[in-house]
Amino acid sequence: MSDFFAFINNSVLFWSLLSCLLAQFFKIIFNFFSTGEIRFGIMFETGGMPSSHSALITGATSGIGYELGFDSSIFALAVAVSLIVMYDASGVRRSAGLQAAEINKLSKKLNPQSEVLLKETLGHKKIEVIVGSFLGPLITLPGMFFLGSPLKIINFLIN
Repeated sequence: MSDFFAFINNSVLFWSLLSCLLAQFFKIIFNFFSTGEIRFGIMFETGGMPSSHSALITGATSGIGYELGFDSSIFALAVAVSLIVMYDASGVRRSAGLQAAEINKLSKKLNPQSEVLLKETLGHKKIEVIVGSFLGPLITLPGMFFLGSPLKIINFLIN
C-alpha cells in the first residue's frame, strides 16, 4: 500500500497532469473566442490551442528541475525529451494532419459517398506548442512550491 501512496504523492506527476488537463480545458475557451461556439468535446481532441502535450512535458520537466535540481542529469534528459515531444507535435504530427486533409479532399472528389474521413487535427501550430510549453511550468512550479504534493493538500483540507 505504501507504493500506492508514493505514486499518489508524486507532486511532479500530479501538477504536470493537472497542467495537461487545464490545457485541454483552455481549448474550450480558445475555441469559443475563435469560432463563437462552445464545444466541450474539443477537450477530448488532439491539436488546437494550447498544446496539452507541451504543457504536460514542460510541466514535468520543470517539476523535475525544481525537485532534483536544474543541474541534474535527469533534468537534462527531461529537457531533451521535451524538445523531441514539442518538435514532433509541431512537425511530424502537424504534417500528418495536413496530409490527412488532402487525402480527405481526394477521397470525396473520387467518391462523394465515401464515409472514410481521416483525422486532420493531429498536431499543432508553433504558437500552440509555445503557449502549451509556458503553461506547464506556470502551473507546475507554483503548485509544487506553494501547495506541494497531493497528500499534503488532502492533509491540509482534512485538518
